[in-house]
Amino acid sequence: MYRARAHSNPFNDNTTFDVPTSPDAVDWSHHFPDRCSAPGEASASGRGADDGGAAQPDQVVRFADVGCGFGGLLIKLSPLYPDKLMLGMEIRDKVACYVRERIACLRREHPGAYGNVSVLRSNAMKYLPCYFRKAQLEKLFFLFPDPHFKAANHRRRIIQPTLLTEYGHLLAPGGWLYTITDVPELGEWMRSKLEAHPMFDPIPDAEVDADPAAQLLAEASEEAQKVARAEGATYRAVFRRRAMPREAA
Repeated sequence: MYRARAHSNPFNDNTTFDVPTSPDAVDWSHHFPDRCSAPGEASASGRGADDGGAAQPDQVVRFADVGCGFGGLLIKLSPLYPDKLMLGMEIRDKVACYVRERIACLRREHPGAYGNVSVLRSNAMKYLPCYFRKAQLEKLFFLFPDPHFKAANHRRRIIQPTLLTEYGHLLAPGGWLYTITDVPELGEWMRSKLEAHPMFDPIPDAEVDADPAAQLLAEASEEAQKVARAEGATYRAVFRRRAMPREAA
């Protein structure tokens, strides 16, 4: 049985996990054995690695679910985007272990499927650049993050101006950043921070509504299902990474 706290303090994570020195130091073959090779080896797709063993373009993670919880979104996304590698990042050790076993079970039960999804334990507020290169990501998800209600704890929120600059660095131009919450004040906070940031533009509702990934925001994760059972409201904000920063008014 896996029991874990609902949230964790990102500034007091008591790090007991290895952190790579750079994205090139990550051995993605442990996460995607059918898709990736170890650094310095021939690629799983049959092409040799270059740049000192760096992953080939078709071997790198393109989607990241920050604070992935029990992995519900990742599991739903996997068959929708079979050619995309996607990674869940979770700070809580027991929850990350659960997701790892969940994915392993799905791979055994469905041979050839779910090979494009994995999870690792890490603190995304500190270590995202250790895993991803500039403009590597196409989609970045923040579903039902910790609201940190007290004003003194707002600095712990995962959507912050300085962190948005980091997310903009890691997202490719045109990449999508997804947020959703059931807390009205947090929903307004995340939207306002994104609107104010020069690297992001809001995506029109019609475009968001046509996006397969966006359709999963309010239903795929375990937290989303809990909110739905309680007939609670959700507050969605989806933004696109600009090619160039917006000029100051």
